[in-house]
Amino acid sequence: MLKEYYLISILIILISIVVFVWSFEKRKPKIREIVLLAVLTSMAIAGRLMFFMIPQFKPSVAVIIITAVMLGKEAGFLSGCLTAFISDFFFGQGPWTPWQMIALGLIGVISAWIFLGAGQRFINNRWILSMYGFLITFVLYGLIMDTATVVMYTDKPRVSTFFAAYATGLVFNLIHGVSTFIFLFIISREMFQKINRIKLKFNMF
Repeated sequence: MLKEYYLISILIILISIVVFVWSFEKRKPKIREIVLLAVLTSMAIAGRLMFFMIPQFKPSVAVIIITAVMLGKEAGFLSGCLTAFISDFFFGQGPWTPWQMIALGLIGVISAWIFLGAGQRFINNRWILSMYGFLITFVLYGLIMDTATVVMYTDKPRVSTFFAAYATGLVFNLIHGVSTFIFLFIISREMFQKINRIKLKFNMF
């Protein structure tokens, strides 16, 4: 039973990733756009590695949200997926990696949908952006990864098992959410200005 749950979940995740990669390639992005995306993704990866000594306190989600808001949902999804995949070469690849990829990728997609549709005034409001970062990290990322824990390590998942996993992960998810809030509040405005300048100068995205 565990293998069935695991294989189905991994299959769904892989299909989702392939669809978004294909969608990005279909746009026929310019080399300069790929380079900018690679730089921002590298920042998210480096941030995760730099704070390895503090569990869950990472700037990665903040950078992924900024990438998504400035470059669009496909770029946000790819940035999230690649951040999880590449950084796990250092932290350790495992069955949790695809779950991390889809969780961070979804954060990128949802962030682009919300803020690109909401308008510039919400993007420039640090409090709104930071609170959003806290909520989506705490709720979405935490929910996906705690669910993954149950699916990966329980033969016959029950409702009580899911609730136990969510309760156990509450503190870790809270730390992760707070760290996203802090980093967005500190770096978002300056990064938006710099990325905007690059986009206008080189006619990107």
